[in-house]
Amino acid sequence: MKMTQLAAALCGVIAAAATGAAQAQSNVSLYGILDGGLAYVSNVGGSKNFTTADGLQSGNRWGLKGSEELGGGTSAIFTLENGFNLTNGALGQGSREFGRQAFVGLSNKSFGSVTIGRQYDSVVDFVSGLTSAKQFATKLGAHVGDVDNLYNSFRINNSIKYTSANYGGFSFGGLYGFSNQPSSSTPGNGFANNRAWSVGASYANGPVKFGIGYLEVGTPNGSNTGGAVSGDYSGDFYSARIGTTTVGVDKQRVFATGGSYKFGPANVGFVYSNTQLRYVGGTGARVSNYELNGTYNLTPSLLLGLSYTYTDASTRSATLADLSPKYHQVNAAVDYLLSKRTDVYLVGIYQKAAGDATAASINGAGGASSTKTQAAVISGLRHKF
Repeated sequence: MKMTQLAAALCGVIAAAATGAAQAQSNVSLYGILDGGLAYVSNVGGSKNFTTADGLQSGNRWGLKGSEELGGGTSAIFTLENGFNLTNGALGQGSREFGRQAFVGLSNKSFGSVTIGRQYDSVVDFVSGLTSAKQFATKLGAHVGDVDNLYNSFRINNSIKYTSANYGGFSFGGLYGFSNQPSSSTPGNGFANNRAWSVGASYANGPVKFGIGYLEVGTPNGSNTGGAVSGDYSGDFYSARIGTTTVGVDKQRVFATGGSYKFGPANVGFVYSNTQLRYVGGTGARVSNYELNGTYNLTPSLLLGLSYTYTDASTRSATLADLSPKYHQVNAAVDYLLSKRTDVYLVGIYQKAAGDATAASINGAGGASSTKTQAAVISGLRHKF
C-alpha cells in the first residue's frame, strides 16, 4: 500500500475522532492460550524422535488488549502479546518480550483502524485462516518450511498498518514495514535495506469465505537487524549455496489466495500460494503450494479434519542442491472440545519427497528425514483464557 494511501486513512480516522464528544470508556483485558503435548516423528536425521512439544495447535501466549473510547465512533487501541515455550518457560520469537504482537493505534467503526508496531502481514490476515494448519493440522501441518509464511513464522517490525471496516462481509488492508535505516549510496544499505509491504482482502458471507494477499520483503534478516524482518526468519528455502558460500535472501515475494464453502456440518476449502525467492548473488527459487482441505463436525464437540498439499518447487543453487524438488503431504486430525475453552487433539502428518527433493522435511518436526518419507503423530491439550 502506498504511503499516501496510509496517510489518507490515518487522517480519516483522526478526523472522525474529532467529530463527536462522548464520555470516554476504557477497558483492558488479559487473554492467552496454553497448548502442550507429545510428538512422535518417524525419522529425524536417521533416528526416531519422541518428545514433549508446545504450541502445536496454537502458539503459547499471553497478552493484554485494551481500548479507550474517544467519541464519534473512534477508539484508541493497543495489543501487547507475549509468546513463550510452555515446556521450558523460555521466551519465543527470538526472545522478544512481546514477540507475537505489539502495536498501538486508532480504530473507527466506519473507517477501520490504523496501527503502528510489530504486526502480521496481509497474507496472514486474509489467507492464513483458510489453511489446514491453522484450522486443525498444527504447525507441523504447515507447508514445507512455511516458505509462504501462512503459518506466520515471522512478523513485520516497524510497521504501519491499515485495516478497513467490514463492508457487508468485505474487508481489506495493507501494511508497510520500515527499514528504519537512512538513505545511503552504499549498495545493500539505505532505506530499502530490510523493508516490507503487503496488501490483501477477504470476503465472508454465509457459507462462503475468500481471501487474497501479497507480501514483499527486501533483504530480510540481513545486515540491518533493526529492519522489518529479523531474528525469526528461517526455513528450508531461506538460504542458498553459491560455491562454498551460503547466502541469504535478497528479496521474497509471496502471493496467496484461498476460499472455502460450508454446507451443514461440512466445510471444504482450497489454498494456493506462490513464493518467489531471489538470493544474494542472483540465484533463486520458486515454491508453489496447492492445498485442498476439509472438516466435518460429527457432533458440535467432535471435529474431523483432512487435507492434502502438493508442493512444486524449482531452485537454482539452493541449500539442498535441488533443481526441481516436489513434496506430497497429507494431514489428518481429530479435535474434541471438553468445554468452550478447552480441547484435546490427535493429528497425523505424512510427507513424501519427490522429484529432485533428497529428503522429506515436515515443518517444525525437528529436522529433515534421512529418506524421502517422514511421518509425525502428535497429541495435545489446549486451553484458552
